[in-house]
Amino acid sequence: MPRAALASGIEIEYETFGEPADPTLLLVCGYTSQLNGWDAGLCAQFVAQGLHVVRYDNRDVGLSSKLKGAVQPGKVLAATLAGELPEVPYTLSDMAADGIGLLDHLGIDRAHIAGVSMGGMIVQTMAIEHPTRIASLTSVMSSPGDPRCGAPTPEAREALLTPPPTDRAAYIEASTRGEVWASKRYVDHDALRARAAADFDRAFYPQGATRQLAAIYASGDRSAGLRELDVPTLVIHGRDDTLITPTGGETTAELVTGARYLLISDMGHDLPVPLWPVFAESIGGHIRVAETA
Repeated sequence: MPRAALASGIEIEYETFGEPADPTLLLVCGYTSQLNGWDAGLCAQFVAQGLHVVRYDNRDVGLSSKLKGAVQPGKVLAATLAGELPEVPYTLSDMAADGIGLLDHLGIDRAHIAGVSMGGMIVQTMAIEHPTRIASLTSVMSSPGDPRCGAPTPEAREALLTPPPTDRAAYIEASTRGEVWASKRYVDHDALRARAAADFDRAFYPQGATRQLAAIYASGDRSAGLRELDVPTLVIHGRDDTLITPTGGETTAELVTGARYLLISDMGHDLPVPLWPVFAESIGGHIRVAETA
């Protein structure tokens, strides 16, 4: 896969699908997720919607640049809630700038953007801070950063924050912890294990997790910026989501003028194969409307 060397010094591993002449959909992954968090099969369905698709590894995960700096996310969160500006290796603004830098590298002036979970936070930040580059926004199973909405259940929080095993076999087996936030109707332990095996073999790098989590905490609440957005916006959330509970998506949609909110009954905090047509058609339709507006 190709790699983009950005002006910031960060290198971003990316992959494209479809024809560059078609409208570009930039896909942004969630916390600790590699680019295959947006599965190639789902990307193919976006291509079938007439889109040029770009997916990439965020910094500190996969094959993109790894950063340095020890952080304690709990202390970062406490400082942020106290109104302080904690020092962290990077913020969501830096991660958003990585995505814009990738568009620069590809020679793309404006793109449609979609992000899941932390990726939703990143695309929200892109739209707020780089509005002239954004043709439409889709925020999936995410939140605006307001601690009063989207809080995880205790079980989901514990599963998320438990460090992964470093042994390959144990890592693969531990992936079933994701059942706690998965789509209840479609949870598939074999699929969870297969994805974990692929991730481990491609790039096992748990050291980036605390820095990514600190970036989320340090970036705070985007509500004010979302209220000022003037970009076609679609918000998708799952009723089964226990990691970012549905008030995260509901509040995001309420903040953005004219946003459309799609709450999916059988969806959790994942992108299960049976729902791929729903995601492709919903996001593809949203983009077609934005293209003709």
